[in-house]
Amino acid sequence: MAHLLLVEDDPEIRRALIRALSDRGHSVASAASGFAALQAAVDSRPDLIVLDLGLPDVDGRDVLRMLRSVSDVPVIVATARDGEPAVVEALDLGADDYVHKPFGAAQLDARIRAVLRRGGSAATRGPIAVGGLVLDPVTREVSIDGRAVELTPREFDLLSYLIQRPGAVVTKRELLTEVWRQPFGSADKTVDVHVSWLRRKLGEQAAAPRYLHTVRGVGVRLTAPGDED
Repeated sequence: MAHLLLVEDDPEIRRALIRALSDRGHSVASAASGFAALQAAVDSRPDLIVLDLGLPDVDGRDVLRMLRSVSDVPVIVATARDGEPAVVEALDLGADDYVHKPFGAAQLDARIRAVLRRGGSAATRGPIAVGGLVLDPVTREVSIDGRAVELTPREFDLLSYLIQRPGAVVTKRELLTEVWRQPFGSADKTVDVHVSWLRRKLGEQAAAPRYLHTVRGVGVRLTAPGDED
């Protein structure tokens, strides 16, 4: 059973989801506005938040932005907004998954369980080291040669996925599916851009990589310096 915070301003949808998720064994608290959601997130410390982006007092994206400044709690965004850019923006702001309205309770429950499985498996591991690069999945801290590296939530998720597969070539399709929760297609440049940002923060360049090696036309490989062959 998970303790959920449901952020939804429509009272009928809110009641229906609370009932359906409770029937599936979850404990569900709710909030009808963005600021109430932020307060509830701090007070009740939920295991996961389901966040509607269309809220009456503040845009859900701003709620997500503020939430990510104080918490790493998993967030599934619910949106009725059409188009891939809105979803990509929410994921880049730190959402862990998304659902498009209208959606069924069974789909939402499946996504909740999937997100919690990913988070739970990370929480059971200690820091992961490849060469001088160290990532702690619990504290979400990264260091390289003893120097702290400040990453955005999406950059951390990207590095976390790669560092768990040292030496393996990870395709763009896999990264979009597993890190961004997006289908492969027009958003594939998102991977290139984030790899470029991550590479700069690790203090390396594409022409002289130490940890992040681009395999042209395929994807990315993370190795310790000297192990790239």
